[in-house]
Amino acid sequence: MDWLQLVVLALIQGLTEFLPISSSAHLILPSQVLGWPDQGLAFDVAVHVGTLAAVMLVFRRDIVAILSGWFGQFAGTGSLASRQTESSWLGWMVLLATLPAVIFGGLFNDLIESSLRSSLVIAITTIVFGLLLWWADARGSRSRDLATMTLKAALIIGLFQAIALIPGTSRSGITITAALLLGFDRLSSARFSFLLSIPLIIAAGALKGLELAESGSDAAVHDVLIGAGLSFVAALVCIKLFLAALDRIGMWPFVAYRLLLGGVLLWLWVA
Repeated sequence: MDWLQLVVLALIQGLTEFLPISSSAHLILPSQVLGWPDQGLAFDVAVHVGTLAAVMLVFRRDIVAILSGWFGQFAGTGSLASRQTESSWLGWMVLLATLPAVIFGGLFNDLIESSLRSSLVIAITTIVFGLLLWWADARGSRSRDLATMTLKAALIIGLFQAIALIPGTSRSGITITAALLLGFDRLSSARFSFLLSIPLIIAAGALKGLELAESGSDAAVHDVLIGAGLSFVAALVCIKLFLAALDRIGMWPFVAYRLLLGGVLLWLWVA
């Protein structure tokens, strides 16, 4: 990889992993416009590690509270339900909402990779799910927070997250959309979406790591380290700014950007 490709792809991964604008839509543009080759498994693993480290750093207090709650549930006396805390419940809801994407990903991953990774599909999903995000933000009551998360709500958000297996949907965008439709406020919707990303990034990184171990790699060590570092910094800044500005700006800037991006991808497909 040359320096320009390395820097651009690492920053794209870090910035778009958590914004509701579709990372796959952005990663397809450089390859189509500039003719860049695939960056390889080692680089994919590196940027996944970088984004994972960023989200875990931002939500470290939530993670510690969830783990402490689980430990208290299983280490204490009495029924598990009686030792339930708000944090342990939230952790269980994150795991429940993760299951649909894991199940559907295992069943349909080969089909998705072979048939749905075209620029036309990504352009259409970028536009359609961008409009759905706008509608959810406009119509949602924004009257609930994470303390009111239920089994039904977590499962619905998880089923929406499984749709993000279709390239261009945006995992963060579709989970925030689902939470807004269920009446959660913007910040709670984003927080749950980010917490949901942790087990999925771990699973995706582990899967790619196994593939890398089996196939080997001749990637330069410094490329891998720089990719991980850049994606970490980009994701860290992105998450903090997004959460700080979310209530003030709402979803319309991201919707407008998705419509523009989808239009560019459609134009490239036609051209």
